[in-house]
Amino acid sequence: MDSGYRNQVGYLAPYKGTKYHLQEYRNAAPPQGMEETFNYAHSSLRNVVERSIGVLKMKWRMLKEIPCYAPQKQSEIIQAACALHNFVRNSGLRDRHFGRCDRDENFVPHLAFEDQPETEEVEDEPDSMNVFRDSIALALFNRN
Repeated sequence: MDSGYRNQVGYLAPYKGTKYHLQEYRNAAPPQGMEETFNYAHSSLRNVVERSIGVLKMKWRMLKEIPCYAPQKQSEIIQAACALHNFVRNSGLRDRHFGRCDRDENFVPHLAFEDQPETEEVEDEPDSMNVFRDSIALALFNRN
């Protein structure tokens, strides 16, 4: 999730008003301070997740628009696609979809971004999640 969402249990947003997107860090100074360090790690992880989802949707088109199944069945379909992905990767089989991501670490299939809700600024951030985010940010900053 990006900074348009608020912190809440199960969702951890980056710091607002602080450099966030990976492009902002390219050809620039490394992250400075606790908040930039956290935002850089958050953005890097988000990029990996979006790439993974995009490749899965590109490989198994059913994931692009999962039919109206019960949530449990939808979860099982996604898990099956991930298991197939792991099988392909672990067996060493060549695959053009996965290979493209392997060759280009910046490639994000456009399918990853489809059907995502519009983000809106929300000011209400629960204190407990802010404290949790701060503890992660401090640990990341101190690690460097």
